[in-house]
Amino acid sequence: MITMEAVIEVPAVVSASPPPWPLAAMAPGSWLVLNAGCADDQVGLFVAALANRIEVLPPGGRDEVVNALLAEDFLIAAGGLRIRDSTTGTVVTPGCCAGLEDWRDWAQVLIGNSPWLGHDPGPEVEIVSDDLRVWQDGGPNRYRGRWAGVHVDLPHRALPGLLNGAHRDLVGFLNPLTRWATRVGLQQRGATLVEAIDKNFAITAPLDVQPLQ
Repeated sequence: MITMEAVIEVPAVVSASPPPWPLAAMAPGSWLVLNAGCADDQVGLFVAALANRIEVLPPGGRDEVVNALLAEDFLIAAGGLRIRDSTTGTVVTPGCCAGLEDWRDWAQVLIGNSPWLGHDPGPEVEIVSDDLRVWQDGGPNRYRGRWAGVHVDLPHRALPGLLNGAHRDLVGFLNPLTRWATRVGLQQRGATLVEAIDKNFAITAPLDVQPLQ
């Protein structure tokens, strides 16, 4: 079974010390999956990861972190969409510098293009007849005229359903995000933060991908 998940990369360090709220204990460089089942500490880790890229005024507590996030014109997070083949156990993850904010670029595959999925390694989508081959490290091998290494194969017609599933997961993630904001005590700023995350990561906007015949 092929699945597609919205993920962010856990940062090496969280800039605020001590953290402004409880954070899930996850190894740096691992992947946090975003969906309706996220616990409070996982949501807290997601929000802390967003703040890790921006300047937060001292003392770096809850209010300073949230104020800094709301002052940003753009929110970004290292990550994107992860492809997993549960039958083979193969996983293709976003490359370095790929961002969750660009997750919708996967729809370009439906018109014959491979979206930029990061580098080091360089994930890439190869169109093979009616199927797609998603390479974990496609770039360097491709330029030598050959492909090799870790990859996941999926039918081209399966992509719209996978993208719609990732979209539903992201929309579902807004529910634990909203509950977390209330429990942390953000009050009206909590609703504003949820709206900012929704807008910057294009979560609830319609996703116009149709099943292929």
